[in-house]
Amino acid sequence: MHAMELDVLGTTLAVGLAVGLFLGGGCSRSPARPGSGPEPVAGGPTDEELRARLTPEQYTVTQQCGTEPAFRNAYWDNHEPGIYVDVVSGDPLFSSLDKFDSGTGWPSFTRPIEPSSVVEREDESHGVQRVEVRSRQGGSHLGHVFDDGPGPGGLRYCINSAALRFVPADRLEAEGYGRYAALFGTASGGDAASLQTATFAGGCFWGVEDIVRNIPGVVDTEVGYTGGTTEDPTYETVHTGRTGHAEAVRVTFDPARLSYHDLLGWFFRLHDPTTPNRQGNDRGSQYRSAIFYLDEEQKRVAEQARDEADESARWSSPVATEIVPAGRFYPAEAFHQDYLVRNPGGYTCHYVRE
Repeated sequence: MHAMELDVLGTTLAVGLAVGLFLGGGCSRSPARPGSGPEPVAGGPTDEELRARLTPEQYTVTQQCGTEPAFRNAYWDNHEPGIYVDVVSGDPLFSSLDKFDSGTGWPSFTRPIEPSSVVEREDESHGVQRVEVRSRQGGSHLGHVFDDGPGPGGLRYCINSAALRFVPADRLEAEGYGRYAALFGTASGGDAASLQTATFAGGCFWGVEDIVRNIPGVVDTEVGYTGGTTEDPTYETVHTGRTGHAEAVRVTFDPARLSYHDLLGWFFRLHDPTTPNRQGNDRGSQYRSAIFYLDEEQKRVAEQARDEADESARWSSPVATEIVPAGRFYPAEAFHQDYLVRNPGGYTCHYVRE
């Protein structure tokens, strides 16, 4: 199943980068859009000071409306808790709590950290009508905003890493951003917000991971093998169906934003839980539907979610999802991690049912 994708990896990535660079570049000369916040404040650093302080790429992006390469920048795959500030002025712009994996290869956010932290302008620099995003105080070119994002607002702020500096949650107070520490449970020296882990299997882990990564509240995903008896499994051994392992996804999520119950609600919609050992064209025990619980509370919630899925009108056959104790999780080979992000259009049989 997966081997055939190797042949198109280079071509797909090259096309994706070419399209992405065109969509990401460009500068607006129009006034700020109504309601997008006040105009940038004058009196910032001189051009000479900026050239001395910024790297060539940071200068090109922020001052000349350049675009960095997709998938080859500092923050596109950063999952640490914290905030992103303007590399020029230091003003807070975005939060990791609003960051999601868009598959574009650039950092993507559903909203700014403060409504007035950015200015939006109509941009027709490439003959295509888009909306440019700039920082309010620094006037830095950041990227563009599109209306194809997740969440209630439906927005995707596609931002260049070179325009940003990341401040980890445990450094917010030390660096003067203490007012945002409470967002991460770090105010007054407290510990970072407690994240939780869920592990489940629902067919080819490429497709499961690609949907789960975009759920608001999901912090990180990792594909791997679990549920079997063979030690140190590889894709080649798991693919035989004789190891007992399933292709699974381990999900790190923020329970303050996404409950385990709601996460499992997504799980039961992104695959067919009524077909034992099969999803789409993939057949074998390695493609079974299973939830691997970490404690009795996860077991209780998983059984509840399974019963709800079984009683819904979504499925005409009984739900066959296994609910079993979690065992050792073996991360899959690097080639499989974030596969559909790196290979848009690659094989998947997964989609979200209404």
